[in-house]
Amino acid sequence: MPTPLAVDSHGNALISFLAAPREHPPPQDAPTPLALVSLWRGDHVLLVFNRFRRCWELPGGLIDPGESAREAAERELLEESGQVPEGLLRFVGFARFILAPDLRAEYGALFSGRVRGGTPSVFRPDEEICAIRWWDPGGREVERLQPLDAYLARLTRG
Repeated sequence: MPTPLAVDSHGNALISFLAAPREHPPPQDAPTPLALVSLWRGDHVLLVFNRFRRCWELPGGLIDPGESAREAAERELLEESGQVPEGLLRFVGFARFILAPDLRAEYGALFSGRVRGGTPSVFRPDEEICAIRWWDPGGREVERLQPLDAYLARLTRG
């Protein structure tokens, strides 16, 4: 296994990132079951707190049957945070993960977007997500921040 870009406390690893200038089909050497969103407000990226995993992470989740990665990213962003990006989300690329304990490979499609500083939040806690926050990746680390998601967020900064 190549040297991971980031590893979490459970042994899950971000192995590589395949940047893409435009949206295209995912690599075929492993499934692509999830989509993630790096949503920016100024120099801060949106994080959601997952009740089950007990950590801060990027909004995102599983791609439903018949749904595109983009549709899943838009749906998950709204469901988990109540945020709506300005315009279309930008496709950034595919993150390749090796997941513990069985060392299963899979990809996640990564999208990025922006909101204005004065955009009101319509966040409502639910059974999965109990809080949101805006984090400056150039500043202090956040306690319980998922390192794989922090790495991906930093890739989209700019």
